[in-house]
Amino acid sequence: MLPQRFDQAKPFLTLGLALLAWLVVPTAIKRMARVSFFELQAPLETTASYVRDLQEFWSLKTRSKNELIEAGRDLARLNAAYEVRLQRDSALRNELERLERVLKLPTPAGYRSEPARVVRRDFTSWWQQIVIRKGRNYGITEGSPVIYAGGVVGRIREVYAYTAVVELVSSPGVRIAATAEGDTRPISYQGGVNPTYGPAVGTVEYVPLDVFVSAATPRRLVTSGLGGVFPPNLTIGYMTRVEPSSDGLFKSGDVKLDASLSTLDEVTVLVPEPPPSAR
Repeated sequence: MLPQRFDQAKPFLTLGLALLAWLVVPTAIKRMARVSFFELQAPLETTASYVRDLQEFWSLKTRSKNELIEAGRDLARLNAAYEVRLQRDSALRNELERLERVLKLPTPAGYRSEPARVVRRDFTSWWQQIVIRKGRNYGITEGSPVIYAGGVVGRIREVYAYTAVVELVSSPGVRIAATAEGDTRPISYQGGVNPTYGPAVGTVEYVPLDVFVSAATPRRLVTSGLGGVFPPNLTIGYMTRVEPSSDGLFKSGDVKLDASLSTLDEVTVLVPEPPPSAR
């Protein structure tokens, strides 16, 4: 009878011993094992990403000529609009450089834009992180801001040889110094607790008392540029509700994030570069 009970409890004893052994393993070895597992897994995920791109390419080859002509016209209109914006941006940059020379101000550090394809999204942490198809091989660094056409995506949390992990702006671990559009007073933004597949939201604190928003009249929340991580005037989301906090000095509330965060295929990493004087 006793041997039979021992046989039944043997799997649980083995599991308990394995957990105990893992607890006493040094943290450095645990981290090395985790990084090694991620690096071994990365080639499979990257290959699958390239296969998806190839499938998308051949699916586009099946489009009719009329669809391609319409797409070409739309692209030409966008290129014309972007050309005007580039000329305006060039004029503003020249004026900024002139003022820096006149006032003898130091040139701020810039960014190098590095586009990257999204490899996968972790379903266990849907609104927390995504993995991109570039890493140390393209000079990606930890802490670099990540953006897309709609604004802020998040920041680089971990960098590996050929991939990198992006912590999304919807993650509670992301805090950003922000401002309401048209205002210069700082507001603190933080990602919220988001259910899987549900709409992504964040929270704001230290909102001035004279700022009023509602679901019917939201207000755009943008990066302030403070802290030196994100450039200013990038869209974070839209404030849909603010209420006075317990101290009565400020307001706090909710921020609605862009739904396209859940379907991103490509993002841009802003890799910090030193100012010209420091190179």
